[in-house]
Amino acid sequence: MMSRSGLLLVVALIFVEQCWAAQHVVGGAQGWDESTDFSSWASAQTFKVGDQLVFKYSSGLHSVVELGSESAYKSCDLGTALNSMNTGKDVVKLDKSGTRYFACGTLGHCDQGMKLKITTVSSSSSSGTTSSSTTSTTDSPSSSKSPASISGASGSFASFIVLLLALLGTSLIFCMF
Repeated sequence: MMSRSGLLLVVALIFVEQCWAAQHVVGGAQGWDESTDFSSWASAQTFKVGDQLVFKYSSGLHSVVELGSESAYKSCDLGTALNSMNTGKDVVKLDKSGTRYFACGTLGHCDQGMKLKITTVSSSSSSGTTSSSTTSTTDSPSSSKSPASISGASGSFASFIVLLLALLGTSLIFCMF
């Protein structure tokens, strides 16, 4: 069984990792548009698990279609779409490592280069964090603790909580900006 402080640490790390996830506005300032060189834009980015792609465009003029394979991407085969979006501000969460393919669903736009291939890598903060923070200690029912060790543990726990709250507060401030 996990100790309370271990559980709080895991929860805090989840919040911090979500806060630090990047939002990539596809195409940068130009957005999801025919005039953007998406290959150059993507090559300048690092996409990590937990990040998000944000497709900004004029709704009705464009759409976003996720394709299932590289061959569909190369040939602009929109018939194999895994997902289709058309809100003008579509958000795609990068929830696992690997390569993903996107294209504009408007007739002819993919063939004109309005398509995107990205490779998502595992984030360094998600590897190993869980296993080291889930180490638990169990007390046998017959163990007894002296009053000094109980108050020392309570003091340590209280200090941990104060530190944890300070960390979360700082993380939330950074998330806002």
